[in-house]
Amino acid sequence: MPHAIMLQGRAGIGKLAFAEALAASLLCESPQADGLACGCCLSCGWLEQGNHPDFRLITTEDRVETDESGAEKSKKRNYILVDQIRGISDMVGLSSHRQGMRVVLLHPAETLNLESANALLKMLEEPPAGMIFLLVSHQPQRLLPTIRSRCHKITMTLPSRSEVKVWLAAQGVADPEFSLAQAGGAPLLALEMNDSLRRDDIEGLAGQLAQAERIDPFLIASGWAKTGMATTVTLLQKWVYDLMSVRFYNVVRYFPANTIALQKLGQRADLRRLLDYQRQLAEARAHAAHPLNAELQLEALLLKYAQIF
Repeated sequence: MPHAIMLQGRAGIGKLAFAEALAASLLCESPQADGLACGCCLSCGWLEQGNHPDFRLITTEDRVETDESGAEKSKKRNYILVDQIRGISDMVGLSSHRQGMRVVLLHPAETLNLESANALLKMLEEPPAGMIFLLVSHQPQRLLPTIRSRCHKITMTLPSRSEVKVWLAAQGVADPEFSLAQAGGAPLLALEMNDSLRRDDIEGLAGQLAQAERIDPFLIASGWAKTGMATTVTLLQKWVYDLMSVRFYNVVRYFPANTIALQKLGQRADLRRLLDYQRQLAEARAHAAHPLNAELQLEALLLKYAQIF
């Protein structure tokens, strides 16, 4: 086994589940003939309970903040701290508790900041014997090239669309085709999003966006403000992605039912304004949780959308 493995690929396709299964297999004392962990040995029991001494999961953590009133609230970190990487050092200097492998799983690896990335790099440059690092990444290009070069890279691919639709239907998804399109083809993401997708509303928004400069920004904003900035801006980003994709590659990912309209709009759109609008949506999505008036923000974004045409 290599000392570091990077599982890379699209989000929502099962990379983390695969990494967890691999970690369990490496730590298992009686793996099955197919390589999967037995689930019965002492090591498997420790791992299931979350207290295996030879396993570390490093991911973004919740942090507790105190507001002006003194109340505590939990917020999700969006990066991995250097102290989390340094915390592996006690594991590095010791032998394994069960005379087997020691496994460190990092997810998502691209959330390493510069300090934590450099700390990990030092460990990868002089890998401890009997230790394997499993890195799961949706965006490996965001990692230091020196980290990527020290990992054995495995690109996780999507199963066929027909397989995914059968699987989603078996999971209780009523409209696998629509859910899969909105998830960009990622099956686990489609399953996760299934309960929050409202097909009639999304198709209604797509129909309004297809009107280009004739849309009514104020009507749309008043209706979608209640849904929330994050959800609405994400849908706008998907629509703009398809506009760009159909213009350059004639491929539609998120709104296949609107392919003809997107093809026409893609050719009409002012490319400079479209690229600028894509940047504005990214900024709006990053600040979607800010306590500003959602309706006013959406009105402004939709007015800018109309100007693309």
